[in-house]
Amino acid sequence: MNKKLTALRARLVEAQQKLISQAVDAGGLPTDGALRKISDLENAIMAVEHMMEDLGNAKG
Repeated sequence: MNKKLTALRARLVEAQQKLISQAVDAGGLPTDGALRKISDLENAIMAVEHMMEDLGNAKG
């Protein structure tokens, strides 16, 4: 399960970084939609990290 969570986290981070890079390249402020997606991805990343932590604490 931890390998799958690690892979999911990597995909989420990659998607978030892509959106941030696109916003930087576009100049100015990102659209509200882009900001929402970046924020949603951050929340998902944190949720996955918490789940990974919980699984790690359960084993140790």
